[in-house]
Amino acid sequence: MTGTYIYDAVRTPFGRAGGALSGVRPDDLAAVVMRAVVDRAGVDPARIADVIFGDANQAGEDNRNVARFGALLAGFPTSVTGTTVNRLCASSVEAVIQGSRAIEAGDAELILAGGVESMSRAPFVVEKSPKPWPAVGNQTMWNTSIGWRMTNPALPRPWTISNGESAEKIAREWGITREAQDAFSVRSHELAALAWADGRYDAEIVPVPGCELVRDEGIRDGSTVEKLAGLTALFAADGEGTVTAGNSSPINDGASAILLGAEGALESEPLARITGRAAHGVDPDVFPIAPIEAANKALARAGRSWADVDLVELNEAFAAQSLACVKGWPELDPDRVNVHGGAIAIGHPLGASGGRIIGHAAQELARRGGGVAVAAICIGVGQGLAVVIER
Repeated sequence: MTGTYIYDAVRTPFGRAGGALSGVRPDDLAAVVMRAVVDRAGVDPARIADVIFGDANQAGEDNRNVARFGALLAGFPTSVTGTTVNRLCASSVEAVIQGSRAIEAGDAELILAGGVESMSRAPFVVEKSPKPWPAVGNQTMWNTSIGWRMTNPALPRPWTISNGESAEKIAREWGITREAQDAFSVRSHELAALAWADGRYDAEIVPVPGCELVRDEGIRDGSTVEKLAGLTALFAADGEGTVTAGNSSPINDGASAILLGAEGALESEPLARITGRAAHGVDPDVFPIAPIEAANKALARAGRSWADVDLVELNEAFAAQSLACVKGWPELDPDRVNVHGGAIAIGHPLGASGGRIIGHAAQELARRGGGVAVAAICIGVGQGLAVVIER
């Protein structure tokens, strides 16, 4: 059985909701990173066995298999197939995992994996009546950008609270204070701004044609704990909450792509090798802590321990979620987590975020000349995914 190697990884800068990328269709965003990663690697797209792309929404312009449409828009031959996968926030991690399995099983030599999301362009939807003529009355319109919609009433209420309410629950249960959350968020902005200034993201960023976005749009230079302390808690009815817009990830647009291949598939040296992967489930209302055990499982499958880990890319859905995960890995030095900032600053375009954290971990291992990295992500409805990569 062959191993799976990451030969290159790219992404767009991430735009804020209604911002610089809001005028770009998600299938066009996907096409940008697909074309860029094969051009950089000097690969004939006809060699790609499959394009596997994650996308969490699929209710608007990203409907009907955005992976296939993105490949066509990128100018790939029609012989190159595409499939779209949905594991919500971890959709592009799922794409990478499925691609790695295909390579290791001998079904493919090269796979293009990644993900895309335009939360700005996510449509409003209305349920369709099962009858030809609906009864007189009002209909509910749902915003598909984020969160629950058309929830099945058979699910118990505690499971269907919002993600923000889940973050509040974790903050209470794990003893994570508002001050700690705000300090973590300031750290994310400071490290992201410094990383951009130092060129740490240059190796993976590709521009979006027609858009003058040269850096992740959500990074707030000069963010301070004092400024964040003035924001209102959003998810606690009693007014005693700790989760705010300032210590949560924003709503974003963007795309990421990772070129996966078997050993020797390309002449160029790979960035890293995938050595472990795992999923883990928890009750939906405590989804923020699911990455803890997912990462533990992935390390075990890689034959590694936390003592071996040099770098962790943990998607920052909420500061409370991230801090809980770090608490759940007591053997890990917290300074090794998100050394160049995380999603609170960089952004969290749902389907693209997994590709970002895996891709950046691979690029950073290559820059360092070796090491072991974990990429982990929480998923609404109570799941976590993690991947271990090594160089």
